[in-house]
Amino acid sequence: MKGKHFAIIDIGSNTTRLVIYFRENNGNLKEVENVKSVSRLRSFLETDYTLNPSGVDRLIKTLKSFQEVMITYELQDIICVATATIRQAVNQAEIIDQVKKKTGLSIQILSEQEEAYYGYLAVVNSTSIKDGITVDIGGGSTEVTLFQNRELLESHSFSFGALTLKDFFKKTIPTDKEIQLLRQYLNKQFATLPWLQDKELKLIAIGGSARNLAQIHQNLTNYPLAGLHQYEMSSKDIIEVNSYLTSLVPEKLVKVEGLSRDRADIIIPAIEVFHCLYQVVQAESLMLSRKGLRDGVFYQRLATEKGKLLFPKVIDTSIQKLIDDYHMNTTQIQHVQALMKVLFDYLKGNGLMELEKADWVLLQRASCLFHLGDYIDSEASAQHTFYLLANRTIDGLEHKDRVKLALIASYKNNTLFKQFIQPFKSWFLKKERHHFQHLGALLKFVYSLDTTKRQVVKKLTCSMEKNRLNIQLKCDGDAKPEIYQSEKHKKHLEKAIKREIILKL
Repeated sequence: MKGKHFAIIDIGSNTTRLVIYFRENNGNLKEVENVKSVSRLRSFLETDYTLNPSGVDRLIKTLKSFQEVMITYELQDIICVATATIRQAVNQAEIIDQVKKKTGLSIQILSEQEEAYYGYLAVVNSTSIKDGITVDIGGGSTEVTLFQNRELLESHSFSFGALTLKDFFKKTIPTDKEIQLLRQYLNKQFATLPWLQDKELKLIAIGGSARNLAQIHQNLTNYPLAGLHQYEMSSKDIIEVNSYLTSLVPEKLVKVEGLSRDRADIIIPAIEVFHCLYQVVQAESLMLSRKGLRDGVFYQRLATEKGKLLFPKVIDTSIQKLIDDYHMNTTQIQHVQALMKVLFDYLKGNGLMELEKADWVLLQRASCLFHLGDYIDSEASAQHTFYLLANRTIDGLEHKDRVKLALIASYKNNTLFKQFIQPFKSWFLKKERHHFQHLGALLKFVYSLDTTKRQVVKKLTCSMEKNRLNIQLKCDGDAKPEIYQSEKHKKHLEKAIKREIILKL
């Protein structure tokens, strides 16, 4: 496969991470390596803000170990960025010089504004959120931004991070008094930014502590869906996780499912930051973004090449990536969509199904991915389609919407539909569940009109006669296979519209 590899090294206060991306010629981006080292550089920063020789030595050893990984790839470029600890170090020039001499790597120290900006850029290019507040807790700093209509309005970097905040606690598990003191401190800090107050927007959390918070909550609730990106939590959910963690002894804390051992001593102060900010913002919800600073750096690079800083249609780009990855037939997709639009408009216009504009958007997306499970096994295509779509991150689609898409694109019959939706029954009203069933039946029926993928059925027209829906097919060639499949599958659509369907040539 032709393409290019790029590496990004992120030197943080708590961890140093190497990520290698593979960029295909069509622009699709795939993470192929993600290596972390818990360097805790912040602990080597002296009171005069000098990074001591042991810290510099640890950094260089970490970077050399990363080079052992990078040597196996033909890299087009290596970007090495550093954040709070190196930024705050008074001997940063010496650090940069030593790293260059001993590894050949050039460190770019990000300013507070750049670090916040890259987090924002990652969020708006990997979600469909137009207005929100981002928060990225590192080891030595915390960045927040406010964006509206996807444009950055405000940003700020606080000089505290998860590692510095843990100093409020004498032990890993804090006392009630220590938690109260930390909350008072955080509220005082957040009060310095009027643009954070009572915004009633989504709070989007970035970084390792946010990932751990989401993972712990998913494990506690037996969450039925895979994936963390765009996972949402309420204030009650955050309190539930915090109460659970603070009730444990340190020996049990490090064994919590979803919590990295290296974050066991900093997860509680990090959660306090999320919850305090949630209350200040009066947030709609806390949403996790798995895309953060490193992705933002890469998006900036793409913007330099393409002249486009914000990708306008995040979901469409994600759907196109799935089409490419699973080699979907684009000619058939376009043909099916054209036939489906005629039938959709007729059913909607004549009140045969309760359809809205949002349903057409959902059907369009599902039509791009209808039974993509054929890629794995045609006999169990529906099962594979549902599993792949429900458990694969689709940038721009929140988890509930991902399940909707999976249910419609995988539709085969009502028995399988009920099986697929069972773990998610509580997510949807009974009326909604029936509606998705009907949309799936509509999509399946139209696909049966092109079962041989030859586009033999060129057009269709609809009319009502004696409480029957007549569908007149205009064909170019032998359409017997299409007629056979359509007759076989029309029963599910007939049930949805409560009318008999008559196919006419």
